[in-house]
Amino acid sequence: MARSPRSIGVVGSLLFAAVTLAACAGSGPVGESGGGGTSPAGSGGTTGIAGSGSAGDGSGGVTGTGGDTGTAGTTGAAGTAGTAGTMGTGGVAGTGGDTGTGGVAGTGGVAGTGGLTGRGGATGTGGTGGNAGSTGGGGRGGRGGTTGAGGNAGATGTGGASGGSTGSAGTSGTCAAAMVPSGGTSHCSSNQSGMVGSQQWTIWSSGSGGCLITYGSTAAFSATWNNSGDFLARVGLNLGSNKTYDQFGTIGADFAHTKSGSGGGYSSIGVYGWSVSPLVEWYVTEDSYNGLGSSGTKKGTFTIDGEGTYNVYQRMQNNQPSIQGTASFPQFISVRTSARTCGHISLTKHFDAWKGFGMTLGKMEEAKVLVEAGGGSGRIDFTTASVTAQ
Repeated sequence: MARSPRSIGVVGSLLFAAVTLAACAGSGPVGESGGGGTSPAGSGGTTGIAGSGSAGDGSGGVTGTGGDTGTAGTTGAAGTAGTAGTMGTGGVAGTGGDTGTGGVAGTGGVAGTGGLTGRGGATGTGGTGGNAGSTGGGGRGGRGGTTGAGGNAGATGTGGASGGSTGSAGTSGTCAAAMVPSGGTSHCSSNQSGMVGSQQWTIWSSGSGGCLITYGSTAAFSATWNNSGDFLARVGLNLGSNKTYDQFGTIGADFAHTKSGSGGGYSSIGVYGWSVSPLVEWYVTEDSYNGLGSSGTKKGTFTIDGEGTYNVYQRMQNNQPSIQGTASFPQFISVRTSARTCGHISLTKHFDAWKGFGMTLGKMEEAKVLVEAGGGSGRIDFTTASVTAQ
């Protein structure tokens, strides 16, 4: 078992004392040289040659060398620096592993709820049997479908795909880009109607310089105008003038458009129609070339979930063109509080809201996706324009 530096130092000191006493017992000069053993260099060991004294004196000199090494033992006190080992407590930093809880960021997957597609896919009924609509008088009378042929096939609801691919088109107004069909046939004579697939198209203006463009049987159309006065181009259903809106069950429309140019002094983009008994001209305005402002006497405000919030107005038209010739009639108007360029429009919910404000429609004559411009020069492309009634 090894000795500690401190115990070796004690033995060395005792031996040194013995040597000193032995040296004193010998002759004086020899004892003095033996005192060299006290030096840290251990030179005192050489004093052992003073053996002229007794044998005990000589042996004491040898042990004196041990005293020298004993002094080195004092350096052993530096071992106390070992207490620095307490720094090992720094290991508690391992608790930093708690940061692993950051994995909760995976909840971002809820973005998948955007899939509202297909909601407009309802097929139309067999049509209203093609009742002959009112031919109207001259001038603006052409605004109310001249042929009544719109009911012959029922709407296919293909418009349901509009904007739905993003899942947000109904509320934010953002729409997926869609291509305008190629080709097309221009219809530029005022007060004219025809068919595009299961939908009826109608063009009317108080002047000249406007055209409606159809694309085969696709539920889409374009319109252009250039200082054409009051210009209306629309595609949708002729409803026959023999049923009230609630007798159809559900009436709705799907649309998507891009526009350019100007709409003159006033404009409306949305859905449009007439009722008879009583005679009413009605609008649901989703967008405009002129901003969405007031339009007559405000009757109230309502919201359709997933579609938007609308202000409702009513105003009178006195001695104006209509589907029954020159007449006086009210206009019922829903104006969306923020414009959008595509989406689904639940027309039946608009009609219900109007009824709640004391605005009663008669028997439905038509419901069509519309652009109306009060002059100016512009163009609009509806990549989707479809009305359904079922």
